[in-house]
Amino acid sequence: MAKIKDVVAKNKPLSEKAKVDIALQALRDKREAKDSTIRLLQDRVVQLESENKVFSAVRDLPPQIISIPPKVASTDSESIACLVWSDWHIEETVVPEQVSNKNKYNLKIADARFLSLLHGGLAWWRIAGRDTSIKTVILALLGDFITGSIHEDLAEGNQLPPAEAIHKSYSMIVSGIKFMLKNTPKDVNFILPCHSGNHGRMTKKQRIATESGNSLEYFMYRMLQDYFAEEKRVTFIVHPGYHSYVRCFDGKYNIRFHHGHQMNYQGGVGGISISVNKSIAQWNKSVPDISLDVFGHFHTRFDGGNFICNGSMIGLTAYGVSIKASWEPPSQTFFLINKKYGAKTMVAPIFVS
Repeated sequence: MAKIKDVVAKNKPLSEKAKVDIALQALRDKREAKDSTIRLLQDRVVQLESENKVFSAVRDLPPQIISIPPKVASTDSESIACLVWSDWHIEETVVPEQVSNKNKYNLKIADARFLSLLHGGLAWWRIAGRDTSIKTVILALLGDFITGSIHEDLAEGNQLPPAEAIHKSYSMIVSGIKFMLKNTPKDVNFILPCHSGNHGRMTKKQRIATESGNSLEYFMYRMLQDYFAEEKRVTFIVHPGYHSYVRCFDGKYNIRFHHGHQMNYQGGVGGISISVNKSIAQWNKSVPDISLDVFGHFHTRFDGGNFICNGSMIGLTAYGVSIKASWEPPSQTFFLINKKYGAKTMVAPIFVS
């Protein structure tokens, strides 16, 4: 090829041999490009086969179901209390000017709102416990405790990188569980359904089959499970699937928990209820005896009768303004399930700001 370059460089006419050499080299380059493409495709096939194995394994796993039997005499009033924690986004920054001065958020404010959440949840438990016996508390951890780095513009404004944010979130939840254990009687037990959100992932795009394996929050839940392994009053539900289930009072009232990000809401005058009810109808074909779906994700506190959508601790954000979300006070949710009626009898906000 050196001779061909010399010929071309000196603008000399190409010999037939030089022309053949050039054509051969072009064919070699084309073949090498094809070989490179084939290697990439082979690698992708191997990756897809691996993901398919994981998907098949997760799909074949039976749902993790916790059953809560009655704990007091059948003639006495008994209820199960549920606290829903989700969508804290603790390391994200909200500047007042971005949200028409309706909100402000940073690490210091996140800490203050977390304390309000603890005291507010305990206050509702005490108020409700005056008229009904509460021996079981479901503390649902439903994801998006951190914002993470899946969106570049959010990552630029976050006050902590993902690893530090998930550690802070872990520390807060440990403290919260200890607070509830310390301030409730020894015969009150806690069940914690745990679900990853869409923000705590380590991949740019959302995974389906391998979602839990790529989630910092799933890792956090495993750490929490290990931390409280010796605490007999605490039971964790950490399942790699999208749903988990709690059967209250031997199946008299059944709750399905998830983060909410697999429901496709694209806006509309009907709010989230239309898309949520469509999803619930499809899921109920597989598990038909569900009384209530509980989720977060939409930063909208809403009791839809057969579902409860949790609010958020971060409140209105610049992204929320961009999608024309309505302002509402930062909040989480408390509700009761009553044994006698087999029904949701109380739903209350825990305002944290």
